[in-house]
Amino acid sequence: MPVSDKIVLRDMVFYAYHGVFDAEHELGQRFEVDVELHLDLRSIGKSDDIDLTINYVDVYTVVKEIVEEQEYHLVERLAEAIADQILTAYDVEAVVVRVRKPHAPIGGISAGVEVEIRRHASDLRNADC
Repeated sequence: MPVSDKIVLRDMVFYAYHGVFDAEHELGQRFEVDVELHLDLRSIGKSDDIDLTINYVDVYTVVKEIVEEQEYHLVERLAEAIADQILTAYDVEAVVVRVRKPHAPIGGISAGVEVEIRRHASDLRNADC
């Protein structure tokens, strides 16, 4: 049965330079990121031991470094880079990454665009084979 427990870091906000257009790489813009870490939290919850859980500050730092220090054309690629790093760095069964670009240049009025991806640790292990 899949694990339904999760740790969620919601609405992390960064200023970065991702996009297809030159102006996006020159001027930059706001990006919002949510990360869901899916893992079994029963033993962690029963123990109340901080050493057994995932350090939220570390996850935030990983996301911040990818968003602010890399440059991608597509938010899809940005989300994929975040998911790959989290699956590599942490013992989680799956990760859901949402990347929002509130001011995406789409030529009309919009609250922005959002990409959501779900990746499983088993997919990463199978790719290594």
